[in-house]
Order: sequence, then C-alpha cells, then structure tokens
Amino acid sequence: MCIHQLNLLAASNNLPISNFLGKQHPIEAHHLSSICDIMEKAMVNGDTCIIRCIWNVFQVVFKFFFSPQTERNRDIVRRSGLLLWQLLMAPRDQICSEIQKEVCLAISSGLNILYPGEAEINNLLKLVLTEGERNSGLSQLRDVILTNLAEQLQNNRFGSEDDDHYRLNDELLHYILKIVVRESCVLITKCQTVSKDDFQRLLSTVPAASSCLRYLMAVQNHLLSNTILIKPDDNDDSDSSLQGETLKVQELKTSILSLATQILTGCDEVLEMLQQVTTALINSDISDREQRLKGLEQITKATMLGHLLPVLLTSLMHPNLQTLTMADALMPQLVQLVLYTSQTALLLKTQSPVFSELNSSPSCAPEQKGKQLPDERMLEEKEEPGFLTGLKIPAPWAAGKTVETVHPVRDNYKFKETVHIPGARCLYLRFDNRCSSQYDYDKLVIYAGPSTNSRKVAEYGGNTLGYGSRSVLGTGWPKDLVKVEGDTVTFSFEMRSGREHNTPDKAMWGFACTVRAQESSEDVSGGLPFLVDLALGLSVLACSMLRILYNGPEITKDEETCQELLRSKLLQRCQWQVEANGVISPALTPSPSPLPLTIEEDREFTYPSDVLVPPVGHYFDLPRIRLPPGIMIKLREISGRARPQFRPSIK
Repeated sequence: MCIHQLNLLAASNNLPISNFLGKQHPIEAHHLSSICDIMEKAMVNGDTCIIRCIWNVFQVVFKFFFSPQTERNRDIVRRSGLLLWQLLMAPRDQICSEIQKEVCLAISSGLNILYPGEAEINNLLKLVLTEGERNSGLSQLRDVILTNLAEQLQNNRFGSEDDDHYRLNDELLHYILKIVVRESCVLITKCQTVSKDDFQRLLSTVPAASSCLRYLMAVQNHLLSNTILIKPDDNDDSDSSLQGETLKVQELKTSILSLATQILTGCDEVLEMLQQVTTALINSDISDREQRLKGLEQITKATMLGHLLPVLLTSLMHPNLQTLTMADALMPQLVQLVLYTSQTALLLKTQSPVFSELNSSPSCAPEQKGKQLPDERMLEEKEEPGFLTGLKIPAPWAAGKTVETVHPVRDNYKFKETVHIPGARCLYLRFDNRCSSQYDYDKLVIYAGPSTNSRKVAEYGGNTLGYGSRSVLGTGWPKDLVKVEGDTVTFSFEMRSGREHNTPDKAMWGFACTVRAQESSEDVSGGLPFLVDLALGLSVLACSMLRILYNGPEITKDEETCQELLRSKLLQRCQWQVEANGVISPALTPSPSPLPLTIEEDREFTYPSDVLVPPVGHYFDLPRIRLPPGIMIKLREISGRARPQFRPSIK
C-alpha cells in the first residue's frame, strides 16, 4: 500500500517528491531482473498481493528509474513486457479486475520504454482500438492510455515539443471517432430499449464522457486553442519568425479542417439514430413515454453532440477559421446537420404542451380566438409550425454582465472596467443592496463611454451603517435602475482612505452591478432546448459559411492595383475569347456580336452570354465605340494626327 501511495504521489509533477525521484540514478539491470523473477514466482503461486505490489513498483521504475540504453536493459524490458501481456490477456476468471487495472497503469507508465518507436506505439494503439471491444483487458488498456494522453494534451494546451507525441495520427483518430460514434448511438438507443428502472439509472450516470470521447475533446480543444487564443509575437517581426508562424497556423487549420470533417460526419450518423429513436418513442405505447422523451435530451448531451459539436460550432465562427477553404469543405455537412437537428427538434416539439396549445384544433371557441395577442395572430397567419414555434429566443446579453470589486475592498484598491454591449441603445445598471465604502470620497464614478474621458453619469460612495463618513454622496447607492445612454459604460472605483480598526467588512463591501441592454430582466434560467439551440447554432454557422462562399476569394493585391483598369469602360467593352487551355484573352479576329454598331459612352449595357464564345466561320464588324471628345483630343495629340477637315463639294 505504501508503494501504491508513492506511485500516486509521484504522478503529481508539483510535489517535491516528484522532483526528488526524477533526480535519482537509473536502476541497474540486475535489480529489474530480480523484480521480474519475483513476479514470475508470484504468478506461478497465484499470490495476488505480491503481483499488485510488483506492478506498482514497475510503474515507479518506468517513470523515473529506468533507461533502456544497453542491450541487456532492452532484454529486461522485453521480459517485463511479456509478463505484462501475459496477465493482461489472461481470462477474466483467472485474474481479478484490480490486478488488470494495475497492469494497464504499468503499461501506460512505461509506454515509451516498452514501445520506444513511434511505429510500435501506433501498432499498439491500433490493436487496442480495433480489438478492445472483444477483450476486456485491451479495452481497459485503451481507456487508460487515452485518458493519460488526454491529460497530457490538456496540460500542454498552448503548445510544447511533445504535441506530436500526444496527438495521434489521422488513422488512429478515425478509429477513435468510430468508437465514439458507436458509443453515442448505443447510448441513445438505450432510451428506447432498456426497462423503466434501467432508464432511471441511465439518467443518473450521464453526462459522463468515455475515454475515447475525452481524448477527442482534448485534441479538439488543443487545436482550437492554438489557432484562436494564441496571438503572434508583436516584438518579433523577423521574416523567419513570420514565415514560421504562418506555416504553423496553416498546419493547424489543416488539422482542424480534417478533424472537423470527421466530427461532423460522425454527428450526422448520431443525429440520424436520434431521429429514428425519437420517432419510435413517439409512435410507441410504453407507459413512461413522456419521461423517456424528456430524458432523451439529457442523454443526447452525454454524446458527442453535447461534448464536441457546440465547442466546434462556436470556434468555427472565429475570424481565423472563417475561410473559403473551410466553407467549401464543411458546407454540405452543415446543411445536412441543420436538417437533422431541426427535424428532430420539431418531433420533440410536437410532444410538448406549448406546441399543442399553439396548434389547437380549429373547433375552439371564437371568443378565444378573438383574445389572441397580435403576435400570436401574426404567427398563425404568416408562419408554419416549426421547431421554434412558441419558444422565446433569449436576446443577446439577456442575462446581463456583472461588474464587481473584491469584497471587502482593501487599502489603495483601484478598479476600472468597461462594458460594451453591441447594438444596445442604452444600458440599465442595477446595483447590489450591499454596496458601501468607508468614506464618501472612496467612490465609484460611472462614465457613458469607453474611457474616463467620456461623459460622467453619476458617482456613488460612503455608507449609512454608522462607520467612516457615516454619510453617502448625494442620495446614496441607487436602489432603482440607472439608465446610461449608448452601448458602452465605464466603471472607475478607487479606495483612497485607509481602513480604520473598527470598520467592519460590511461597511467596506465595495460594489457589484449588473449591466443589461433591456429594462426588465429576462428570465433565461431555462434557456432553449438543447436540440433547438444546436439547430440555431448550426443555422448561424451555415449562413456565415454561405456568405463566405457567395463573396468568393478575397481581392488580391494585383486586383487592387488594377482597380482603375478593371473599371475602365473601354476595356469592359472589349470582346474576349476562351482559348483551349481555359485562358480568356482578347479576340484577335472580329467575331459576330449581337451588340449595336454604336455604343454610347454614358449608357449602361450588358454583354450577352454568347459573346465570350465566338462561333466559327462568319465574322462581322466590331461595334463602333463613341468616345468622349476629351479622350479623342488626347488620342489625336498622342498620335500626331489632326482631326480630318471636311471640305464642301464644289458643284
């Protein structure tokens, strides 16, 4: 037990014992060989106590005391590996689960020692991922290894030299994703197939994420964090640094695109299964159908739809990932996911009382129809029933933004914060009733703008508790809403006095204020149903990607330089032909044109589509372009040709 506690303590990198163990000399080969001898004898005698103890020793040895540099050491490593696999693959009736867990921990601790090459580790992971479902030992080893890799990725979220070691290749990620999709589908299917008691137990166990799902979450968070949150170093503007950062960003975006494509494909399968289960539950006659439909949303949150998709959708809205490549690759999958989520949300909506009331039968009393609100009549006249029918979508910033000092405030404390709510015409501030400061000059000043140079709105300070100044500024801390015009407000608080010995914390509480964009606080505690929220998020992302596809590639520097030429009406009236290699070039030979023979300079016109592809055989004169007199005068000056003089004919 002491060895087991030592191993647990050594697992923490922040404790002094970890640094102490890391500085010890490597264990000699004959010592490890003696440990293997003890293990073999314990396995023959079936001594489970010694077996568990030895595997704990192996975990510490693999982490700190062993380096397989010599051939003898490598032989001992191979011997240790054989003993590990002998116990791991033993039948369940011959080995207890506790020993199997210690074996998995030992393999995970010595992963780089037992499998020194990248190819060997990949082969091991491929084995546990493909055969784990058929063998409990391999399944447990898979969970331990992936959990360890996920923790390492989370600890190195913002990049390190070990990233490539913790991030598996695309083939292994594909295997992991298949397992996650299968687990999600099985979990959703249980909502229909298990008994009533088992379903209640199922609800009490979610949303626990499996090891495969945890690893995918870690990989996704790692890639997105490095792409979105890390900013380039402004102090290092060298060409090599900029080039290196550009290459790294491009590699990250490529990895994100590959992972996002696989995740969206997997979510497509899970949503299809969710729609089938929802339809089956609605059409079934089981006694607890309503409870299962309500619990289905909670179960869905425990799948990859709840753990992976919301974070991915939010991150793809970041400007760094709003690219034409992303939009072109992900758009088909996004459209399919929008259809699945909206249809399934509508199916669940048909079972809710709100939807039934809004879609009541037309035989209802006429006086009830007459009492409908205008918004309801408009909904009934103009909108077809959908998954948003009867739902109140929370307005942006409906919950408000809370701004507060530390409680209580300390000497020489200063606080400044600006709140900006885009699109708000005015902001409403509601203060906590505990707001107080020691003296009235320990005050809060509010400005209607982004800085303290903006217009001053109000200032508050002091307390009425009988301490310090025993008074307040003006009418005191506000009890009602404070209205600030505009979409930005700045708070500036400064503690100028020193705390007196008899002043309690409640007289120096500081302040807390909630900023909202509407006067009445909206109840957003319930929020939207999960699938409705997911459908809205997918729709917003799909619309954003559609806008990127519609705008097309960004304007290049050459196009910006040639803007004047591209706007030239003279060049726009040139006839162009498409060559065999697809290049568009000016037509060297006159081609037939349906345009009028004379084109006025001040009139707008559009070329027919067939102008770009001139037919073969017959040719006509190009249309005559009538240029303004000023241009004609300059052309004559450049060419040196005078305007022709027309002499009257002599009869």
